[in-house]
Amino acid sequence: MSATSGIFDVNPYESHASLTALEANVLWEYAKLSQHVKDLTVTTRRLSERPDENLIARLRVLERKMGLVLTLFKASVWGVINEQPVQEIEGGYAYATADTTLRR
Repeated sequence: MSATSGIFDVNPYESHASLTALEANVLWEYAKLSQHVKDLTVTTRRLSERPDENLIARLRVLERKMGLVLTLFKASVWGVINEQPVQEIEGGYAYATADTTLRR
């Protein structure tokens, strides 16, 4: 019986003479939790040592799509700006009329 698969199938504490049924079940739950934490540790260590190639490939596709969306967004904003009528202001540029500086 291997430790990994057996701990989830059979309660190793169930036939222990000095434990009640409740104590045996609590210890079994702790053992299963411990095995889950060990499995999680192994998985995270494996992922941190080398990147997940499938995830990297999917992220690259997403990055290209987001670049395309950004380009299209900029083009549409530029199109909206260019569709606005040009306001003719006498005396020069538009920001010149907003100047409130006193001149002598």
